[in-house]
Amino acid sequence: SLIIGRECRSQRVGEWPQGPFVSKKCVKCKEAPAALVIRAGDAYCRLCFKDFFIHKFKAVLGKNRIIFPGEKVLLAVSGGPSSCSMLRQVQEGLSQKANKKLRFVPGVAFIDEGAAIGQSVEERQRTVAELQAVFQATGFPFYILPLEQVCVEPAEPAALDQPASAYKAAVHHFVETDGSNFPRPQEPKKTLLPRVQESHTLMLQQLLGSVKTLTAREELLNTLRQHLLVHTARTEGYSKLMLGDSCTRLAVKLLTSISLGRGAQLAQDTGFSDSRYGDIILVRPMRDYSAKEVAYYNHLFTVPYVVIPSVDTKTVDKASIQRLTESFVTKLQTDFPSTVSTIYRLTSEKLQTACRKRSGADGCDRCLLCLCSLDTAVGE
Repeated sequence: SLIIGRECRSQRVGEWPQGPFVSKKCVKCKEAPAALVIRAGDAYCRLCFKDFFIHKFKAVLGKNRIIFPGEKVLLAVSGGPSSCSMLRQVQEGLSQKANKKLRFVPGVAFIDEGAAIGQSVEERQRTVAELQAVFQATGFPFYILPLEQVCVEPAEPAALDQPASAYKAAVHHFVETDGSNFPRPQEPKKTLLPRVQESHTLMLQQLLGSVKTLTAREELLNTLRQHLLVHTARTEGYSKLMLGDSCTRLAVKLLTSISLGRGAQLAQDTGFSDSRYGDIILVRPMRDYSAKEVAYYNHLFTVPYVVIPSVDTKTVDKASIQRLTESFVTKLQTDFPSTVSTIYRLTSEKLQTACRKRSGADGCDRCLLCLCSLDTAVGE
């Protein structure tokens, strides 16, 4: 809210030279009074903004053609504004009255990281209960995953490739069968946080405690979280994993990754799709939304989300590279509203990954933690 307040204050200065805000018309319909301003000159009424927001979500999925009709897709929902907004978009797209309906079968996964920040069992249960109410309202099957489960997760299989013609074949099969042979959403589970062995909690806390800096701890948590999501998608029969990273979050992640020496992995860490895991493809359909757009949408259309503390909650800007980068980008965005889009569109969208060939199954040396191609060229 602080970031959005700063952006709004900076845009109000000199934005409407001919009159007050209420006298302006929507740039889309030219009739209704504007309810919000996304950027200078982009004033929308409530209904046009909703259409714009929904269209952008469907357009990015339709343009990339990576989610097949009838395919099972697991939505990674952290409880924050962006991922909950993504969940609402899927709900809207699958409803009977939707124009150009989405044609995949969704499920929802939430990872409880209470053990990583020292929360009690009661605190973790309260958070899970709030999110469970949100998930049950969607009617989608959902999975509550304590982060401790990553301690007993099996090894990852090798990467697999899909032929380029597979999407057209899936569309043709979906049209021929009218979707009747594809799996339908199951009844949502009624469960709170699964019982966790104390030994696994201690193992996780010992692992995180061995990491000396907050920067490294955040990176490790991100890696563990992603492994657990991929493992859950694999065991539950989902072939795609949908993440809720917004454009603002990805811009911060891009600069952070460069600072941490992950420049060679930027294409996978910030791109629309990420195929490093082979049989599970990661997609980021919220990548075209700024944090400001997401916040406006959630406020105007009452999208529920839950505020959950993390390892960097209440820390100063210089506590970690991630926090420092986020502070830098958001403060710069206040005075220069194109900062985030410039960082992301002019840099991230033009990156591709190249790997050094070797005699192996997929032709690349891979990191054992993040499974990205190694950018080192060491000798024997």
